[in-house]
Parts: sequence; C-alpha cells; structure tokens
Amino acid sequence: MSERVAVRKTYKLFIGGKFPRSESGRSYLVQDSNVSLASRKDARDAVVAARAAVKGWAGATAYNRGQILYRVAEMLEGRREQFVALGVPGDEVDAAVDRWVWYAGWSDKLPQVYGGANPVAGPYFNLSAPEPTGVVAVVAPESPALLGLVSVIAPAIVTGNTVVVATSPTQPLAAVTLAEVLATSDLPGGVVNLLTGRITETVPALAAHMDVNALDLTGVSDAELATELEVGAAQNLKRVLRPAPVDHDWSADPGITRMTTLLETKTVWHPKGV
Repeated sequence: MSERVAVRKTYKLFIGGKFPRSESGRSYLVQDSNVSLASRKDARDAVVAARAAVKGWAGATAYNRGQILYRVAEMLEGRREQFVALGVPGDEVDAAVDRWVWYAGWSDKLPQVYGGANPVAGPYFNLSAPEPTGVVAVVAPESPALLGLVSVIAPAIVTGNTVVVATSPTQPLAAVTLAEVLATSDLPGGVVNLLTGRITETVPALAAHMDVNALDLTGVSDAELATELEVGAAQNLKRVLRPAPVDHDWSADPGITRMTTLLETKTVWHPKGV
C-alpha cells in the first residue's frame, strides 16, 4: 500500500462573511499550507463589503454588539487547541480571549464615559454622543499574531465601525483561523474582512480609497511606507493611527484610546422646557 498524501489546507480571504480565493488566483506557502495572496481588487471588494455592513452594525444597540462580541470570545475559547497547533502559545490564546471579553464589556459603557451633558450658559441642553467613524482599514501587527490581531480588531468594531484588516504576511494562519471563528459566531458578514498577503500591495489601495474613513497603521514597521500611507490617507482626510513602537507591550492594559480615536462626537442642542 502506498503512503497516503495528506490534503494540504488552503487558507482563503475573509470578505463579506465568506471565504473567497484571491481574484488573482495567487497563493503562497506557509507551514505547508496554501494561503491566498490578496490583490488590490480584493482590497476594493473588502471595502465594499465593509461599507455595506456599516449601517446595520452601527445601528445595532450597544448591548447587542456586546453580546455578539462575547459570543466570539466563547467560540475563540473553544478553538484554543487549534490555535496552539498552529504555533500560537497557549498563554497568548488565553490573553486574546480575555482581551476580547474586556472590549466586549465596553460596548454599552463607552458612551457614558466618552459622552454626556455639557455645561452651557443658556436655557439649553447640550449633549455629546459618540458615533462610529465608519470603515477602518487596519494593518495588524506582526507579533504577537493572535493577541495583536484581537487588540486592533476588537476596539474598532465594538464601537460600531467595520474593518478591513491586512494581516501579517508571515503569520497569516492565526488570522484566517480567527476569521473562521468570526464566521461561526453571530457577527454579521462584512463587519470584519481579512486580507492575507503583502501589505505593500493591498494597504496603499486602502489608504487611498475614498470610501475608507480611518487608517490604523499599527503593524507598519517601515517608516517610509508609513509616510506613503499617511500621504494617501490625506486625500480624504482619513483619521490615522500611527504605527506602534517596536517594543510595544501587547499584554499591558490597553486603555480606551484605541476605541475613542475611532469615534466621532455628535453634539446636540435642545431648548429646555418651561
């Protein structure tokens, strides 16, 4: 009997809640698995999916978004051993689950912390309320693969934004496995979209895209590329988060800055009743 040849897994893109191959048909090899190599067309398709999901996700109640994120954490916990098999340390998986739960808990609390009534000199109520920015393009950090990914996705979507994430080209398996977790949770399609491959190919297209509202450059380590992307983002005045320091401690308390930076503030004036 001849020796059996194992079936090599193909890790696809995650766009609009589905797993398409790259429109270019390209892939590359990582840990004996085929990984789709995203093109600029894939990036544009991901933006279309993210934009289509904005209205429903931003319009959901904060409580509902929090419950969906808790469900994602449950599913992530259930796949712990699968992530470990891919080379993600068990402690990192646990930290990623805890981080996801932490952000889920902020969904119905952030408006109370970041919004509220403002004192004004006049017979008016003046109220400020946070609102999502819209579509956010994110460059995930190279390492830690899973915790870093959760730390940039969760704060963006918990506040009602949708995201297009360019994952680490050298560690994409944890990202696509996280996409499988998201696809089997209650998260609506298009809220999170993941592109694997070269960030030098996909992210400039995202930075210059007129339907992207904010750009998170956390995982960009090349200073020249970061400058190029910021110039592209300036075309429609995108909000930009600068790259994280090389020695950034992803296990530290993240605070609320990542959430508040991706929010707009709406202020309403209303006359007081007699």
